[in-house]
Amino acid sequence: MPDPAPLPPTRRTLLAAAAAGAAAGAAAPLLGPPTPAAAAPAPTAPPGTGTGTGTGTGDLTPHASYWFPGSLPHGTPAPGVVWRSLGDWNPESDPDLAHNTASVPLAPRFTPVPPHRGARAGQARISALVSFGPTSRNPSQGSATADHYALTHWAYLDELVFWGGSAGEGLVLAPNAPVVDAAHRHGVPVLGNVFLPPVAYGGDLQWTRDLVRREPDGRFPVAEQLVRVAVAHGFDGWFVNAETDGGDSALATRMREFLRALRAAGAPHGLRITWYDAMNITGRVGWQGALNALNQEFFEDRSGRVADTVFVDFRWTARTLTDSGALAGRLGRSRHELWAAVDVESKGWDSAVRWDAIVPRDRDHVVSLGLYRPEWTRNHLTDRSPGAFHRADDRFWTGESLDPSRPAPQAAWRAPATFVADRSTVAGLPFGCSFNTGHGLRWYEDGAVASEEPWNHLALQDRLPGRRWVVDTAGARPSVTLDFADAWRGGSSLLVAGALTGPATVALHSTRLPLTGGAVAELVHTSGGAAPVSVELGVAVREPSAPGAPVPYTWLAAGTAGAGQGWRTSRVPLARLAGRTAYALAVRITAPGKAAVSWRLGALTVRDTAARRSPAPPPHLRVEAVSPQGDGRAGLRLRWDRAAGPVRHYELHRLLPDGTRRFLAGTCAAALHVPLVVRADGERAAVFELRTLDETYTASAPARTELPWP
Repeated sequence: MPDPAPLPPTRRTLLAAAAAGAAAGAAAPLLGPPTPAAAAPAPTAPPGTGTGTGTGTGDLTPHASYWFPGSLPHGTPAPGVVWRSLGDWNPESDPDLAHNTASVPLAPRFTPVPPHRGARAGQARISALVSFGPTSRNPSQGSATADHYALTHWAYLDELVFWGGSAGEGLVLAPNAPVVDAAHRHGVPVLGNVFLPPVAYGGDLQWTRDLVRREPDGRFPVAEQLVRVAVAHGFDGWFVNAETDGGDSALATRMREFLRALRAAGAPHGLRITWYDAMNITGRVGWQGALNALNQEFFEDRSGRVADTVFVDFRWTARTLTDSGALAGRLGRSRHELWAAVDVESKGWDSAVRWDAIVPRDRDHVVSLGLYRPEWTRNHLTDRSPGAFHRADDRFWTGESLDPSRPAPQAAWRAPATFVADRSTVAGLPFGCSFNTGHGLRWYEDGAVASEEPWNHLALQDRLPGRRWVVDTAGARPSVTLDFADAWRGGSSLLVAGALTGPATVALHSTRLPLTGGAVAELVHTSGGAAPVSVELGVAVREPSAPGAPVPYTWLAAGTAGAGQGWRTSRVPLARLAGRTAYALAVRITAPGKAAVSWRLGALTVRDTAARRSPAPPPHLRVEAVSPQGDGRAGLRLRWDRAAGPVRHYELHRLLPDGTRRFLAGTCAAALHVPLVVRADGERAAVFELRTLDETYTASAPARTELPWP
């Protein structure tokens, strides 16, 4: 079959082509730095949210780390930008490292039986290149806005690249801790970015030479530093994108040797490398849109594996992807280690994509999929409220049906849920989910507002249901959303709303939970509708017989929620299922007649009561640094030692003179920046309380420290 006509160029490719068209015979760069429109300014944080590296002006605010590989640009950096050489970095002397270190280990994943026959396991997977903010001043620990790309569809991802870097800021970018912690909780590795920009974007070939510099003893010092950075910060490897043209075959050979050194140094730590299809073996930048003889040595050479995966440039065709997969096979590698790049930065689900060249429906997948800038789901919106964002993001990942068990008919956009199997990490007790997305309009504790400030911090995100939303009912299908108008804990809850003309089953988590005689589930829920809602918990102790087959739930009564009763906790003993494995969890709600319902699930936990113990408080809480701001105002940094035993995260409150507690922030790290503390009337010292929380949101006794006022 002949290849379809070439796709029309996007705004980004046109700009790149115009800038680089003078390079005779060279293709235009397709992976430029984030456009200015996509790099939103960092907002000012409210008390306790933390925002990411101080600039040496008394500001204690930490930001995500970024460097140049060696030499620095000429001139003076822009305000707020700090030029640093990677060779000068040392973890022992980095004052911001505690704020930038991810704490959640990479969770193992399993693949449940898919919800429909088209969702395939063991074939194509998905990588995403995401810009969460500008290269400089990218907050380390969240910020004071709910307007944030709070990615939650981790179930379909196999790799996330923390995209960024620019000639005016820095070229080596370490992912911030909240992104890594959220991804790791869902079993997704995160890569830092090494971006050697095209000359048209300020690229200088000297930076490429700095990166691959080799000492007389054969060492590659920058490769060693990259490994130190990844290990110290707690992420999983590097995306290497060499797009500065002008090199020769000797430089290409040195680049391949550098990648080998990076791989060898990172192997003991489980680090991985993704290579972008730009530089080829001639040393020039010539995007192939394929794995072929000009670039295969950056993937696999005579000595074996060089990179773990290759991000194949956007100019691929059906033929080049087929040939690329075949070449990978001849090299003894999987065709699914090749990511076929799809640019969704400008048009999102309206992007023209030749899907059958990557993930055909009628035969095996050809290669894997690489999404460039899926944060379009947020950036294109006029209404960027959390609810509007998640409606758009659900459509992008699940499809127009908004039900991964019932894919929409053939459409121009082929949502990931329609062709890849989802993954899950819910495989042990205790397990908890408060349906917190990692951002919100306010912060809730036990159903009450504990802070009126909007916020984002992805490390506080729960392990959300991977299939959003599978709903079974013989009547009208109610809407199911993550809603931000009310919550039990965090910033959001699960809301089921609409006319309920028959019992409705909402699938929640795919699990592998070993059930014991002391196992118990608890549901925290409330109803805002006029009629009472009867609730049942579904526990599947067998898997479906085949993809798309019904899930065999065992239904257990979980009480009734009535209007005006507020949040209630229903305790569901699981002793009758002891010795079995829970493969899936669901809820079924029923209302009398055809009443409209507005039922919320604020939390779901499953634990072994015989093993329950409160977590240990965090030891040695202390004020590490203070930035006086005059007139009873100050910023500060707090540090502590990690609590013994399992820790989900820590929560910081301020204890006011009248005895009330005000939520300030949460983090998985053992350090926190509080941008602003304002002295209360008559207060001699600001008092802070820090608690450890476990997987079921049980809090420890508080650790306390004070900031005396002058």
